[in-house]
Amino acid sequence: QVQLVESGGGFVQAGGSLGLSCTASGSFVGINAMAWYRQAPGKQREFVATITSAGTTNYADSVKGRFTISRDNAKNTVYLQMNSLKPEDTAVYYCNAQVVLTRAPFRTYDRWGQGSQVTVSS
Repeated sequence: QVQLVESGGGFVQAGGSLGLSCTASGSFVGINAMAWYRQAPGKQREFVATITSAGTTNYADSVKGRFTISRDNAKNTVYLQMNSLKPEDTAVYYCNAQVVLTRAPFRTYDRWGQGSQVTVSS
């Protein structure tokens, strides 16, 4: 089994900051890309940020300059630091990881975290 466990959600006022983390555990030999998605009330799930195993990052236009994604490969953990938060950032945030189960044969598995509620008030 492979699990992704998230932590760090909560309430914050507009302009404030919040950090999320997501840790993978179970039987695997590595992790390729890791990412964050979010889903606001009444809206479809949307991409937020991604980071490769080498550290290359990509962000949605709506969060560029405000959010930072990072990872600690030794801890199998991905982070999302959210600054200058706005009410429109309110959503459930989900982490995602492409986990390498075996190398011979090469097998991967797309796994999702349980979701973390982030609420930004005016």
